[in-house]
Amino acid sequence: MLHHPATPDVTVPDAGESGERYPIPAAVHRTEEVIRRSRFITTLGHTPGPELAREFIDRVGAEFPDATHNCWAFVAGPPGSTAHVGMSDDGEPQGTAGRPMLTTLLHSDLGEIAAVVTRYYGGVKLGKGGLGRAYASGVHRALDTLPTVEKVFRVKCCLDFDYPSVDGVFRLLDRVEATRLEEEFGARVRLRVAVPLDRLTELERGLADETGGAGDITREDPDPEPWS
Repeated sequence: MLHHPATPDVTVPDAGESGERYPIPAAVHRTEEVIRRSRFITTLGHTPGPELAREFIDRVGAEFPDATHNCWAFVAGPPGSTAHVGMSDDGEPQGTAGRPMLTTLLHSDLGEIAAVVTRYYGGVKLGKGGLGRAYASGVHRALDTLPTVEKVFRVKCCLDFDYPSVDGVFRLLDRVEATRLEEEFGARVRLRVAVPLDRLTELERGLADETGGAGDITREDPDPEPWS
């Protein structure tokens, strides 16, 4: 009989160019500041793909339809990756809003993130340099207090070993941050686990050590899946 330990719900977008693990926004986060009478509202969100980034941007824009500008940028992939990025000055002088926002995101070490900076003009012009600093500052300030979680790419494996090794193997699974998906106790112990990609080699070596070479491990899936 197979037993199914409790596991978290997982949404699996395309993991094609992923790293092994990286931080992502844990929730929508918003900060606000006033610069020379202009009100700047920065909203950050988790957007694991360009379409989701644009949906997030549209939602924030709909919250502030009377704003002077809703400028935005996103990095919809791993930290620092430019494969899926976007930006908009939304009517501000070219290069004064979207570009500094995007640069800030690319240097943040966060992945799958979008930023919208909403501006209500206060009557005092900031100049191009002042605008660039204001939009970058808004994103910096929001990033400083943004709650994050780690996205870990895992691979599913089947483990097969004899009963005397159970305690040692279970301790090994805890050490390598593996999640037990299914357990079968028959003539031998059979487990399905999801292990972080960067701990897979450690699991393979550890299983050999714990079982004296008598344990087997088989990788099920060719590509890692992302878990938050």
